[in-house]
Amino acid sequence: MKKHILSITAVAMGAIMTGGAAYAKCGHVTIASMTWQSAEVTASLDKMILEKGYGCDAEIVPGDTVPSLTSIIEKQSPDVIPEGWVSLQPKLVASGMAENRIKLTVDVLSDGGVNGWWIPKYFADAHPEIKTIQDAMNNPKLFPSPEDPSKGAVYNGPQGWGSTLITSQLFKAYGGEKAGFVLVDPGSAAGLDGTIAKAYERKEPWLGFYWAPTAILGKYPMVRLDFAAPEDDAEWARCMTVADCPDPKPGVWPKDRVATVVSEKFYKSADKDVLAYFEKRSWSNETVSTLLSHMTDEQATGEDGAKYFLKNNQDIWEKWVSPEAAEKIKASLN
Repeated sequence: MKKHILSITAVAMGAIMTGGAAYAKCGHVTIASMTWQSAEVTASLDKMILEKGYGCDAEIVPGDTVPSLTSIIEKQSPDVIPEGWVSLQPKLVASGMAENRIKLTVDVLSDGGVNGWWIPKYFADAHPEIKTIQDAMNNPKLFPSPEDPSKGAVYNGPQGWGSTLITSQLFKAYGGEKAGFVLVDPGSAAGLDGTIAKAYERKEPWLGFYWAPTAILGKYPMVRLDFAAPEDDAEWARCMTVADCPDPKPGVWPKDRVATVVSEKFYKSADKDVLAYFEKRSWSNETVSTLLSHMTDEQATGEDGAKYFLKNNQDIWEKWVSPEAAEKIKASLN
């Protein structure tokens, strides 16, 4: 009996030591959570998967695009920026990569951060002839302004946003005023969202700036209009992003690359299965927008959203992780 007890104790101690070794193998991982909803839920999802699937000691730290990128390059902290809008800081990111301070492991948004001019899907279905911005500009009567129905309306973003400046320049480039349109200032991000919600409730026309992924596009399906213009990055930089440039030309709004950024230190020291996860974890704007819409409706936190995603989207996330990790994560959700 005594030998039997010793045997059981030895097995238990071995299991503890094995679990401890696996835990130590992953170690402590710091994950930056940014100030917007999609970045918050991605950080929470990474934390949950690392902890439940790989036994990591994962910690979420507050961040934002410029300070987090600067810190990970200069201080090698945090270890991971799950949703890095690297196109917004091209020089900073390029210098960090050239100096072997950071790695971009995967495009977390598989179809990139998308800005543009959109119309409601029900309107696009009813008007298949409206496929491009120019098509819309040729038909101001289809998009009557709430203040002056004799003119068409293009809804812009709030003042102070870079995308609001670009929309104003696109409005010039496509001859909006000459075509009989006015730019409508919604006053705030909430105001802009409200115009879309109101249009949907009444099944009215709507034309204006928006971006993806967002909760609004998850709740209200929209169709992005084609620019029907050549891609010209130099011309875009010359005039489309400069407020006082008088002669912008129609051009394609470049997609933003949104990548997971890891420190060089983490990249070299991380367990291979953990690193493999960060090289696979990528989802579409449609998936993210649908999740954000649910979170908004339920007033859910990033952690709540991550749990909901894991419970309802096994077919997506199971491809990101090892079979062993997948079983542990599924068991943790029961």
